[in-house]
Amino acid sequence: MSRREKIYHLHDILRQRRTPVSRQALMEELGCSQATLYRLVAELRDVLGAPLEQDPETRHFFYDRTLAGNFELPGLWISPEELQALLTARQILSNVQPGLLQDELDMLQQRMSQLIDQEGIDFSAHPERIHIRHDAGRPVPGRLFEDLLRALFQRSRLKIRYHGRRRDAVSERTVSPQRLTAYRDRWYLDAWCHDAEGLRSFAVERVQMLEPLGDPAEELESSALRDHFDGAYGIFSGPAEHRARLRFNAEAARWAADEQWHAEQQAERAADGTLELSFPFGSSRELVMDVLRYGADVEVLAPAFLRDQVADAARRMRAIYAAS
Repeated sequence: MSRREKIYHLHDILRQRRTPVSRQALMEELGCSQATLYRLVAELRDVLGAPLEQDPETRHFFYDRTLAGNFELPGLWISPEELQALLTARQILSNVQPGLLQDELDMLQQRMSQLIDQEGIDFSAHPERIHIRHDAGRPVPGRLFEDLLRALFQRSRLKIRYHGRRRDAVSERTVSPQRLTAYRDRWYLDAWCHDAEGLRSFAVERVQMLEPLGDPAEELESSALRDHFDGAYGIFSGPAEHRARLRFNAEAARWAADEQWHAEQQAERAADGTLELSFPFGSSRELVMDVLRYGADVEVLAPAFLRDQVADAARRMRAIYAAS
């Protein structure tokens, strides 16, 4: 049973029983663990508002009969996170250029609209009221993306010709694709590079040519990918070898406090309104750019080399404007 089916089943059991039901009986009836049962109970009681009680002595579960008669589960309920996902997916599909799957995609959009409408929003009448911008996106040629996706799931090595922006140089590499990552409305290929003998991340729109080689791809554990790519800040992260400490002034803190810079970030608000933020990072390239967008409203406290890099960039910016 799905989570939703389990909640409906739990509701039916409690509604029909006149006496409290033991935890063990519910676990057997639902085919779930104790931890899952308590999560279902919490959702049914705290999220959906069921009059669910627990006997203080036996710890058995029951419905308060004075309130149960007026309670019914909704035909469908959507969490706030699911609602955001539906709205985003619906808007993205509406921007897809017509193709062979146009009819199927239209039906999918209609179904998404119906799900949203059932929340009482009446989205179908005014879909234009949701607008998602992709101003900083970097489009990828459709055929290139399709070929890359096929090689990724067929577990085939690739020969690619890649134009790297940083060195403005073209190189040919043999890679084993590991995963595709969507980041800030851009696509990146995380791969094992056989030439560099290490993990690398490639901006997909910079791949000029790819050729399947037929050889099986090198397989890496998911944990190795997470440690290398996800443990530190940004897309070109590498291992998390450093920890950044930033201090935002009181005005900038009102924005920075609501931003997710990293999953393991730590934030501390001072009495004067300033915010100190710390998180792990590897490569400083992207981090320097993101610090600079806050200008004089943020100060790098540590490490020293990151502070020096930001200060050097600020000096070079000042020299440009001073010269003009």
